[in-house]
Amino acid sequence: MTRAILHVDMDAFFASIEQLDHPEWRGRPVIVGAPPNQRGVVSTCSYEARKFGVHSAMPSRQAFACCPQGIFVTPRITRYHEISQAVFKIFSDFSPFIEGISVDEAFLDVSSVQRLLGTPVQIAEKIKTRIRQELGLTCSVGIASNKFLAKLASEEKKPDGLFEVPKERQHLLNWLGAKPVQTLWGIGPKTTAILKQHGLIRVADLQHAAPECLQAITSPTLAAHLLEIAFGRDDRPVLAEHEEKSFSREHTYPEDTLDRLQLKADLRTLVENVGFRLRKAGLWAKTGKLKIRYAGFRTVTRQASLPTPVCDDFALRDLAWDLLNTHLETETPVRLIGFGVDQLTSTPNLLDSDDLFSKCTDNSHTRERMERLSRALDALRERFGKK
Repeated sequence: MTRAILHVDMDAFFASIEQLDHPEWRGRPVIVGAPPNQRGVVSTCSYEARKFGVHSAMPSRQAFACCPQGIFVTPRITRYHEISQAVFKIFSDFSPFIEGISVDEAFLDVSSVQRLLGTPVQIAEKIKTRIRQELGLTCSVGIASNKFLAKLASEEKKPDGLFEVPKERQHLLNWLGAKPVQTLWGIGPKTTAILKQHGLIRVADLQHAAPECLQAITSPTLAAHLLEIAFGRDDRPVLAEHEEKSFSREHTYPEDTLDRLQLKADLRTLVENVGFRLRKAGLWAKTGKLKIRYAGFRTVTRQASLPTPVCDDFALRDLAWDLLNTHLETETPVRLIGFGVDQLTSTPNLLDSDDLFSKCTDNSHTRERMERLSRALDALRERFGKK
């Protein structure tokens, strides 16, 4: 069976939801992210704002300079996740094999449902229609025989586009060969610069390059990867379950601060946010990480491991404060502080694996009580508000 993979990408997702909820903003430049008078960046923006040069990850102050008439909106994460769940519910009606990449994009393997639902193009059109009619939003869909080509195809006719990669081999290579090398999966700015120094500007240049030449200017591993994707080869499966590998939250200060008490209070808020996400996902973490960005953009990260995986706010908070007390440079102003966890597991493993008798200790019972208390606080916050 020939694989049929769809890459569905919602168009300017956050900004489109804001325009959906505020009809008076439709057709106007909407910029979702930090306010223009504060430090922070653009999360996303409407296509009307993109015409002025605004793009994601751009500092909000710079976005205001490009588009002073823009409507700046603080992100409403809960609302975006609500719509995302509705989008993925529509996906589930067309394929059991869905790999979510983020809240607004996913791969769908529709290879096995074509007799039931039609050709890949017909399935893509049905998905687009359902999203438009039920949610009032648009998406762009790429269709190909693998994930790399499908994702590339979804960018071909944005917004509200649909594009199927050419099936005839030479037509495929011609279409792919016309792309700049930086559009290839896994090719970053440094690799792009190296390739361009050697005259490799388009994918077609890679298609005609000798393997030994690519190995000489990159590495054997990277050269092999380049030759695979330059010819459109990608055998990665669509993974029906996407496992979270880490959770993190950050806070950027309007002005650099030396206030240690403020740093500690903000770190506590970040920890509680991360802890809530852990518990909601049914996960426990073995490692905590502190991130500090000082004035001048120098960034320091430090981490520590826990004796057993945890998800309660109290253990995470103690770890975070220990890292802060140990590694904070008290004489240097702080621009950003962040906290995250990784080494996630779906089993609590409250017992220390090297101590067969730890079940009898007070430690495991304390941890269980702290988890129950944290979940009770989650319920109270959801009912009465975070404050």
